[in-house]
Amino acid sequence: MLIRSPALDALPRIRHAFFTREGGVSNGLYASLNGGLGSRDDPEHVAENRRRMAAALQSSALVTAYQVHSPNAVVAAAPWTRDEAPRADAIVTREPALAIGVTIADCGPVLLADPAAHVVGAVHAGWRGAFDGVIESAVAKMEELGAERKRIAATVGPLIRQQSYEVGPEFVARFREADASFEKFFAPAARDGHAMFDLPGFIVMRLQAAGVGTIDDLGLDTYSDDARFFSFRRSTHRNEPDYGRLIAAIALGE
Repeated sequence: MLIRSPALDALPRIRHAFFTREGGVSNGLYASLNGGLGSRDDPEHVAENRRRMAAALQSSALVTAYQVHSPNAVVAAAPWTRDEAPRADAIVTREPALAIGVTIADCGPVLLADPAAHVVGAVHAGWRGAFDGVIESAVAKMEELGAERKRIAATVGPLIRQQSYEVGPEFVARFREADASFEKFFAPAARDGHAMFDLPGFIVMRLQAAGVGTIDDLGLDTYSDDARFFSFRRSTHRNEPDYGRLIAAIALGE
């Protein structure tokens, strides 16, 4: 049902999980632990799935933002409803027992923690958010709550890996024009003019550049592991009408 990070497990008073698609009540395309409020799954099934996730983290509430592939980070001080959810792609908190999370289906989930400052963060880092600075925004918000960059531990969870992530020439050009050194995140693709993009490598580089002290990458590919993970791109290639969403979440212990 869930995957844990050794780097985060080693920290005191930190609870976290990269939830798989196993252990829920949803059916069909969403089987079974779909956490996507924006999916077309039965809302009661999604609510029960999210309740189970919160319980697994010993939290009274699981909060996620209305994700828009932005660089925006917000502070969560109390639970909010779906209608109240801020449009953002990173959440940080110092509130005990409030689980903060992100929904993913190929984009990169990054969980962060500074146990000394009692501050945690959750980041939805797709290519656009990572490119535009969502990781840096999350780290800055954690600093506002008392965290120190060198004390922060970060883990990159299941996401689409380079061998599964073909991109077109316009995509490659955007990165090359921004910084010539970004060329190292692309490998040749079978199709002429296309390339294979290393999203986790790019995310790790941005974490390093932000001064994060400890960085862990679980090395898991959402696209190739149908049994454990939902994948937007895999569903698209199969011409499926919708797809489930995974949740990555973190909480502070008392």
